[in-house]
Amino acid sequence: MRNRLSGGMWEDPESKLRKTLISAAMCLLLLAGYTACIYAETEKYADTDFVMDTTVMTTLYTSGDDVGPELVERIRAEEENILSWTIEGSELYEVNHHSEETMTISEELAGYLARTFAVAEDSDGALDPTMGEVIRLWDIGGEDPHVPEKEALAEAMAHRGLSKVSLDGRSLTLPEESTLDLGSVGKGIACDLAGDFFRTKPEISGALVSMGTSSVMTYGTKPDGTSWNVAVRDPEGNIDDYIGIVALAGEEYLSTSGDYEKFFEEDGIRYHHILDPATGYPCDSGLSSVTVVCGDGLEADALSTACMVLGAEQGTKLLEKYGADGLFLDHEGSIMMTEGMKNRFTERK
Repeated sequence: MRNRLSGGMWEDPESKLRKTLISAAMCLLLLAGYTACIYAETEKYADTDFVMDTTVMTTLYTSGDDVGPELVERIRAEEENILSWTIEGSELYEVNHHSEETMTISEELAGYLARTFAVAEDSDGALDPTMGEVIRLWDIGGEDPHVPEKEALAEAMAHRGLSKVSLDGRSLTLPEESTLDLGSVGKGIACDLAGDFFRTKPEISGALVSMGTSSVMTYGTKPDGTSWNVAVRDPEGNIDDYIGIVALAGEEYLSTSGDYEKFFEEDGIRYHHILDPATGYPCDSGLSSVTVVCGDGLEADALSTACMVLGAEQGTKLLEKYGADGLFLDHEGSIMMTEGMKNRFTERK
């Protein structure tokens, strides 16, 4: 059987197959060359800056310009315009200095509060964004950390509680004595902003953003195809000591909460910054740190804080609700993990 060509000529089938294979091979070579060209044009940029009272480090793999500084400015703007409770003029500052119980707030702040309130409810109050006044009394990490007077602490505790707050769309009802604090989710929000930012930049093939030592987000892939590896700090060691590595792939969010991050000593007793909403004192669940990985920065931040208060057993149940992976480290150095974390954690030998 032969194939007829124009002009009355005939082509042998084997000759036609040979031409087809040659043509396909040429296409593959062209595609390989194009792909190699793309990778050859990918540049790595690493930037370090300071925002949200912490060091932010960005690593970008991109065929475009270094947009790390632009991302940091977006995070800074969100802090100054919406999230900060200390910067006069920010929306949260104005909310906490309100004169009316019911206010109309921005869509952005309403969204942050709704997501935070959801974790607060699911954790039975282990996470409590109404602890602002109590946190100010302790001032852990501030200029005057101290154990509050019992009377002052009792009064501040009387003003906390999610039941005192109502959020209906953009309508927020907050008693005059109550204050809101998004410090427990702030770095997670910054990581979410990074994810939103990168999705608008098709030239970025991979990125890692680290907010201090507690919140990390990864995006896309590294040029060599390996996983993004994040060290989990050893609470009993120096800042560079770690207990193992957590592998992240694609867009994922990691948050670590620990009693070693901010603390002070008074009369020989050590007080850390993660407060138990049930007592008003630093939590005492037996854990020294919790690391959470999930697909949302705010949730990862909120869940790691809540789990520090709840402890490993109740914390694991909470993580199950969110499909999150968790690693719990107690004061004896024992490691407990969810099944998902076992697949991504490598302990240091």
